[in-house]
Amino acid sequence: MKIVDAALALGLSAYVHRDLAAIKGGAVPDGMLFRGTPVSPGFRDIVEPCRVVCVMLILEDGQVACGDCVDVILAGVGGRDPAFHGEDHLDLIAREVRPRLIGLDAAAFKENAVMLDRFSPGGAPLHTAIRYGISQALLSAAALAQKRTMAEVVAQAYGTQPLRTPLPLLASCDRDDTRQLDRMILKRVDLLPHASFTVMEQHIGRRGEKLLDYVAGVSARIAAIGAPDYRPRLHVDVYGTLGEAFPVRADLVGFLARLRDAAGPYGLFVESPAIAGSRSEQIETLRALRQDLASGGVDVAIIADEWCNGLEDVVAFAAAGAADVLQIKTPDLGGLTNTIEALLHCQANGIGACLGGTANETDISARACVHVGLACGATFMLTKPGLGADEGLMIVTNEMARALQLIRLRDHTLPYR
Repeated sequence: MKIVDAALALGLSAYVHRDLAAIKGGAVPDGMLFRGTPVSPGFRDIVEPCRVVCVMLILEDGQVACGDCVDVILAGVGGRDPAFHGEDHLDLIAREVRPRLIGLDAAAFKENAVMLDRFSPGGAPLHTAIRYGISQALLSAAALAQKRTMAEVVAQAYGTQPLRTPLPLLASCDRDDTRQLDRMILKRVDLLPHASFTVMEQHIGRRGEKLLDYVAGVSARIAAIGAPDYRPRLHVDVYGTLGEAFPVRADLVGFLARLRDAAGPYGLFVESPAIAGSRSEQIETLRALRQDLASGGVDVAIIADEWCNGLEDVVAFAAAGAADVLQIKTPDLGGLTNTIEALLHCQANGIGACLGGTANETDISARACVHVGLACGATFMLTKPGLGADEGLMIVTNEMARALQLIRLRDHTLPYR
């Protein structure tokens, strides 16, 4: 089955870009917006909508495979590519990428995706968002050509066995939406609330008092309205703000011990407690913090995100033991083959892996990631896209349920075709 054409369209992401450096640098809040000048690469405003490129691969039998080129909310920082604006890349994709897609064997996912991920027109690699979206479409094309689920395509290409049970899910909630939190508790998500704590004084407090109150409040609400046997793990993403509030590591360890107490009977994950200025500094910062937490008997799991972007970064963080869990932030890795390799590397080396991403993604990219997770495994998966929680949870849960049921049926009754 050949790919006979590729069509492109502009679409919307499920969230927005936010210039983290500008926000941390003192930009003035104005509702959802911030007043000031953007400073990170690719940004036109501190908060801006994101246009994605929808890629449609047309197969010779008329079937259409889809993928969406999209990047993360906090683009342009921590070693990431500049903020992606789809309208700026349409001509490049049409001129340079489309001709390379036409005529490919649609069934050959791994070979096609690796080739496109390494393609460097003019000597420069394609933006990670482009490689991400094209690889989704190639995976979809292979599934259509092989008449299998995308999970089975990945498993066959990489010699794995697809899971038979769902991945644990981390609900991505809005920090200030208490009703949304209640719904996630009632729906028994495995980890919550993620939230976003990006501004130290506003979200954390100079002594961490606001975060302590927040985590204690989440713990109390779970106990109040959750089922008696419901034992989720708590997860907060603090975007380096704890390092700003507690620049001395001993003080940070002491605060994390208090935060662990505030979580009560529920396990606690803290993502990006501090953000350094380079990958090597970030690795050493988190490695030393994790070591001190272990020495002090503080049962808090550290998740690495910033500076842990590409496959080489994942390998480096894993080798150093810099975190309990690595955020495999799918758009930052470019082609899905890199996400697959990252998950398999974490598994082989005994380190946790969050099959993550960003609220800025789309339903198409989220569904593709579900299949990668089922084929490769992960400690847990982020619900996406958007910060509505319900919608992302629904998209990921239902795609996983459909895929798992098809795989189970095929195990027993349906031959591969």
